[in-house]
Amino acid sequence: MIRTLALASVLIGAGCAMVAAQHQILPDFQADPSARVFNGRLYVYPSHDLAGSKDWDMVDWHVFSSDDLVHWKDHGAIFSLKDITWADKHAWAPDCIERNGKYYFYFPADDQIGVAVSDSPTGPFKDALGKPLIGRNEAAVRSIDPNIFIDDDGQAYLYFGNSHDQVAVVKLKQDMITRDGPIQVLEVKNYHEGIWVHKRRGLYYFSYPSYRGDMVANLMEYSVAKSPLGPFEYKGVILDNRSRNVHGSIVEFKGKWWVFYHVAGPSPYERRVCVAPLHYKKDGSIEPIRMTDTR
Repeated sequence: MIRTLALASVLIGAGCAMVAAQHQILPDFQADPSARVFNGRLYVYPSHDLAGSKDWDMVDWHVFSSDDLVHWKDHGAIFSLKDITWADKHAWAPDCIERNGKYYFYFPADDQIGVAVSDSPTGPFKDALGKPLIGRNEAAVRSIDPNIFIDDDGQAYLYFGNSHDQVAVVKLKQDMITRDGPIQVLEVKNYHEGIWVHKRRGLYYFSYPSYRGDMVANLMEYSVAKSPLGPFEYKGVILDNRSRNVHGSIVEFKGKWWVFYHVAGPSPYERRVCVAPLHYKKDGSIEPIRMTDTR
């Protein structure tokens, strides 16, 4: 299915802070977008809210792709709770990455994190281990919201967690399904959940929903480090989603940087994915985005 929607964020002002109107890019109801570029095409791996739900009781994951951020193809359900034997609830925020021609899909289920593998970014994916990669209560943080990052030296890091000011990370071996050493817990100011790591000009950017603001997770904030393991310097707010829950990712696509995020729809359990252009100042800091209520 191909669906055409307006570009999710349109600049309506200039100055130190951009002003962006919010327009969804994916069909109802998707959330927690993990944006990746594979072979020049952009893919978004979101969680999938259920219409009319009164809880975050999602059961499967779709993937959407685009060449221009305007026309989107829904590749359908690529993985679901029915594809695993060790959990049966809470198909929450996932992530995906490519290595050596294989695609590795990291997903949380029932406060555990698993990994599935496919030969294609659009699946189908198969549970690679038949058990969790990260078990429940293994670290000081909750085992949800995985984010996978491969550094320039080839070392892979799996970040995850829900906690106040603490995020967990574990190194992975080249096979991307085997842990390489112990889980470490890092101190990151104002961190709540939904960690996203990207690297630009030798600097590591850690963006995340914080526990501050009008409601939990309506602010996307960030810290930076010169190492994937810190120490971290807090930098500030990327966007304030105006009393709406936010969770997202940052990616470079066709020479420009973008932040993908979700907003609440008819309820906090029925969310919608949006995107806004992201700009960096000369000193490497991110120019904050001021959101409007325009849709």
